[in-house]
Parts: sequence; structure tokens; C-alpha cells
Amino acid sequence: MKVDTTTVRLVVAMVEEGSISRAANRLGLAVAAASRRVSDLEEQLGTKLFRRVPHGVEMTESGGKLLGYLQQVDTLVDRLASEAQALVSGFDGRIVIGAPKAVIIEFLAADIAAIRNAYPGISLKIVEENSRIVQQMLRDKMIDIGIYEKKSGFLDLPPMRYREDRLVLVYSRAHFHLDPQPITLDALLELPLVSLGKGSAILAAVQRAFHSRGRRFDCDYLVNGFDTMLAVVRHGLGVGLMPPDVLRSFHPEDGLGVVELAGDWHQRSYVLSCVEGHAQAQTLRNVEAALTAGRRVAGR
Repeated sequence: MKVDTTTVRLVVAMVEEGSISRAANRLGLAVAAASRRVSDLEEQLGTKLFRRVPHGVEMTESGGKLLGYLQQVDTLVDRLASEAQALVSGFDGRIVIGAPKAVIIEFLAADIAAIRNAYPGISLKIVEENSRIVQQMLRDKMIDIGIYEKKSGFLDLPPMRYREDRLVLVYSRAHFHLDPQPITLDALLELPLVSLGKGSAILAAVQRAFHSRGRRFDCDYLVNGFDTMLAVVRHGLGVGLMPPDVLRSFHPEDGLGVVELAGDWHQRSYVLSCVEGHAQAQTLRNVEAALTAGRRVAGR
């Protein structure tokens, strides 16, 4: 099989853009050439990767199963190119950090900015994934530092404390009338919950909460991002759970209400782990020390 890196990037871009024309434009390709690349790849694989839908394309079931491998290749190629550029440019090192969306919004973006000011010679990259996938990427040495929710940890790597946050309930005032007092776990479990999907720390916390009451969590609305969660919540299809700093980052309108959660089950502790081998050891230690130096609790 012959698959070049441009075709890999094209497939990943088509998934992100939902359109072959937008993906081709992003990569500087002619649409006809992009279409031919996808057709050639599908012919080699013996299966269709995409199907046409109104206003674009979406992945087939077969394509979805192969997407993870293509994304790994894309990440590794990007890493190779960046490492080479770092050497040519005389940078002191390059660190790839994997973290969940909430961590990036609440803490990591600001931390990265501070590290860049302190160490202008270090090149930093963020890869956004949920806690489970971050750990898988650490295990496969695709990233140098991984940040993940402590209770979701399964890696045999030393964890270092990073930050803490908590969840609050978000709801549509037009569809739900909730007491402003902190809502108990038993009352929460009677509401239709909108959750982030498989591998997320929020889903794991909700599943543990249901399990503590001898119940199974069956969710009609598993979403991939907080923006999608808010869209579902706005239409009254359910209530959502997210950290307050994440909610504030979306500039919520008055029609959305917030209720604190009773107890401590919703409080989360994030840790970070490192893998040596790719990054220069002292560079890795400098970034690790900077990340663990400014611990605080979000939303307090």
C-alpha cells in the first residue's frame, strides 16, 4: 500500500471541515486532485471512507474505524517536521503536551503562555484529547507530557499533581425550574443529563455517581464538546455538567441557569505524567516544573 502524507492530512482535514472543497483549500490542493487522492486511497483500502451528505461529506463506519490510525500518522509526521524545524532553527527543545479541552481552557493555555515567556527557546505544542486518549498517547510515546483526570488514570507512570476543578449544573431556564440551592446527587440523577462522550472525565464521574446508587447511566445525548453540550441544553433536551470557568468562556446568555452540585463527587483532580525519550531531558524537566508550580483550584 502506498499512502503519502498529503493524502493522510487531506482525510483528516475532510473530517474536521466536513467538506472536500474546504479541506482541499486548507491544504492548497485543487478539488479534483483532492478527490482523486481520496478515491485512490479508498481503492487501495477496498472500502469507502466518506459518503456525501447535504452541503458536504461525512465518514462511513469503515472510515471511522481507520480514522484513529490516520490521525496518529498525521501527528507523527507533524512531530517529525517540527522536530526537524526546531533543529534547523536552533530551538532548545520541543515538548508536546496532551490534555482535555477543559484543562486547556481553564489552565493550560495560560500556563503555556507563561512558559513561552520564561523559555522562549522551547517550542510547545498542545494536543487536545480526553483523559483516556491522552494516556494512550503517553503510553505510545506520541506526546511528552499528558494531563488527565486522576480517577481516570490507568497508566503505570508517576503522576504529579497539576490542578483541581469542579463541575456545576447548566440548564435552560425556559425548560427547567430548579431550586437555586445546591442540587443533591439523588435529585440530579432524576434529570435528563447531557454528557461528554466515551473516555471523558465527566462521563466517568457521572457513571461513578450512578453506580454509587446502584443504577446504570443511559444517556440519549453523548457529545464531543462543551459547545455541543450547550446547544443541546439551550433547547431543553437535558441539563449539562461542566466546570464554571469553561461555561464562562462561552459567554452564556441569561437564559442559561447554573446550580452548584452538593457533595464532593463532582470535584476533580488533574495530574500530569511524562515519558522520556523524545524530548531533551532538561527541557522536559523545565516544562514539567513550570506546569506544576502554579497550582490553584478553578472556579473558586
